Amino acid sequence: MSAESSSGIQRSQVDLLDFVNWSGVECLNQSSSHSLSNALKKGYREDESLNLESDADEQLLIYIPFTQVIKLHSIVIQGPEEEGPKTVKLFANKEHMGFSNVNDYPPSDIAVLSEDNLKGKPVILKYVKFQNVRRCVHCLLPLSS
Repeated sequence: MSAESSSGIQRSQVDLLDFVNWSGVECLNQSSSHSLSNALKKGYREDESLNLESDADEQLLIYIPFTQVIKLHSIVIQGPEEEGPKTVKLFANKEHMGFSNVNDYPPSDIAVLSEDNLKGKPVILKYVKFQNVRRCVHCLLPLSS
């Protein structure tokens, strides 16, 4: 039986925020008033009135570099069921991806989010694909995808 904290992180795992290289974090299509900081940074992400939104076509491309090599076991994405993403494509160790070339590469994993996932249940990834990760790209797709 695995023990989990209230955040859904198992005791043998850690929150990777301390390992994010914040100067290199990017989010394409983010709204200036609902930016990625709302979803990632401590103190912001716990506030349900703050969220990340697209300013264009409901797709977001998030680039997160790390300060050291990490192993990625799972991700947590929270949001209202009617507004949250349906699908997340994850790419390990890819750089300089944009909407024009994101479909040129096979994703390391594709997560289809359930109601429970949007309520904070971790999405378990294909762990073998995320063993030596220096950067991770998340492509969030709208409910209609």
